[in-house]
Amino acid sequence: MRHSRGYRNRTRSLMRKHPRRRGYGGLSRLMYEYSIGDKVRIDISPENPSTAPHRRYQGRVGVISEKRGRAFVVTIRIGDKVKKIITTKDHIVPFNEKAAAV
Repeated sequence: MRHSRGYRNRTRSLMRKHPRRRGYGGLSRLMYEYSIGDKVRIDISPENPSTAPHRRYQGRVGVISEKRGRAFVVTIRIGDKVKKIITTKDHIVPFNEKAAAV
């Protein structure tokens, strides 16, 4: 039988949490106020797969370009291309440049 190449193909380790980190990520993640121009890192949360971006964008850093309802449009550069990712607060984390440099 052929191997399935679905949307969530090969995401077992990506869409799984460490047993001690199970449960929701905390209210502070959802209460954070994002504004247009903020840098964010995409961190896919397995609790809400319906609004999750594709796994290829896990860990990428982008800029919030607009707000659509409850969702945000995050602009990411991959090579020469500019990609627009539409996702909710569940799957983005503020990008801290000082922590990334360490």
